[in-house]
Amino acid sequence: MSSLTAHALTGYLNAAQVCPKAPPGAAGPVNEITGYVLWGVIILFGFGVVVGIGAVVGGRIFAMPHASKLGVISIVVVFAAAVGYLILPSMLDGILGRGCV
Repeated sequence: MSSLTAHALTGYLNAAQVCPKAPPGAAGPVNEITGYVLWGVIILFGFGVVVGIGAVVGGRIFAMPHASKLGVISIVVVFAAAVGYLILPSMLDGILGRGCV
């Protein structure tokens, strides 16, 4: 291996050790905003389930089969989104790693 190739390889390996960091003091506000967003999404899941159940009940009471079908579909979509909400962050973490370049 030539010295130029060895030097370039050493420089590349040293650059691969660099991990980005947030500025000092930024972790607290970022965690707080992330927490608010996560709780907001969970509340929206709850509203979606309540609206879906209301559509099913209203469709049955007022003899509107399309409303009942829409309610069932909306409940299924909310549960599929909730499963994605639990699975996708860990999938992205596995693919992207810890953010080191």
